[in-house]
Amino acid sequence: MLDTEPQPDPTQLTLHHLAVQTADLDASISWYREVLGAEVTWTLDTFSDLSMERLPGLSGLAEVRVGGMRFHLFTRGPEHAAAPPADTNQFQHACIKVRTPDQLRLWRERWVEVYETGGYTFVRDMPPTEIVVDSDDVESFYAFDINGIEFEFTYLPDGRRA
Repeated sequence: MLDTEPQPDPTQLTLHHLAVQTADLDASISWYREVLGAEVTWTLDTFSDLSMERLPGLSGLAEVRVGGMRFHLFTRGPEHAAAPPADTNQFQHACIKVRTPDQLRLWRERWVEVYETGGYTFVRDMPPTEIVVDSDDVESFYAFDINGIEFEFTYLPDGRRA
């Protein structure tokens, strides 16, 4: 990459949400409300083709918010309800919010550049998804780090789901 080309700006990144897969969406919403005092800010029950490909069986999603923290609680149906081993810490993905669509594209390009150096071994050797735009004009792509942790990079126009 030439120094004169636009660069992704790490000082502009913020963690947007932590996604939590659950076997019982209603019970999880209730728990986050009761224990943390969280409020439901929005729910979804229809999903993009990309979401259904990444998370087969996806049937419900709710964002709960407490203070500056957001949790995206989602369920995938009984065939995906097995609990992880008791000694395993787990989350589904972390979402990083960017400020502009151009920054979103630059972060995707950066991921591809680093991947193509061949300098890393990836547990999940998969390229990032294409950037998708949902019905609210939210733009996102997904990519795995070298450990297999999934990250969503997202641009939220006009403060949608901010």
